Amino acid sequence: IIVMRQVIEILRLKHQHQLSVREIARSCKIAPSTVGDYLQRAELAQLSWPLPEGLSEPEIEQRLFGSSPPQVPAPTPRTVPDWSQVHSELRRPNVTLRLLWQEYHRADPSGFKYSRYCERYHTWSKALDPTLRQVHFPGEKMFVDWAGQLMPIRNAADGSIRFASLFVATLGASNKIYAEASKRCVVTPQPATTVAGSAERPSSTLAGVGLAGNTSNAIRFQP
Repeated sequence: IIVMRQVIEILRLKHQHQLSVREIARSCKIAPSTVGDYLQRAELAQLSWPLPEGLSEPEIEQRLFGSSPPQVPAPTPRTVPDWSQVHSELRRPNVTLRLLWQEYHRADPSGFKYSRYCERYHTWSKALDPTLRQVHFPGEKMFVDWAGQLMPIRNAADGSIRFASLFVATLGASNKIYAEASKRCVVTPQPATTVAGSAERPSSTLAGVGLAGNTSNAIRFQP
């Protein structure tokens, strides 16, 4: 434990004899880091050499150690989204994780970035009840359905707007997507199977979801 007499000696050697920190450390038989720390404290306390007359050792100690260092404010904790609410919102039409993150970011600009937001949500969702995982082989199935929402198409000549239905096909193995707009809810899957053939191999089965009202006969393509 260093005593005030050593602190006074450190100040004397530094200012009167102009010794370096290492030379003072060797003379006082203490670590150079300790010498540097006390010199820094003395500078902040505006103590130099010679010391003011009548300044006692307890007063020197008070000026060096009496005032506690400024408290660094604790960082504001980030707002953690209610993942169950996020999960529920994702069931609504046209709601995506990016839209939900944008709302979250507007409310708390210092919160999670988009990638971290998605990572935390997916980690949370893995703890939900397990579901049956389906494994799809290349070319085995292509899932087809209507997007549900109508897509506006503007006529460049007269500015009129017509609405078209959006047909979507997804390959089970690669998740590649084919989309086609149609004025009527009638479209042939042949163009989608052509694209599928270039991505994997021609799909042998079409799996329709919600197409009962739009399909008269089941279609099965042979590879």
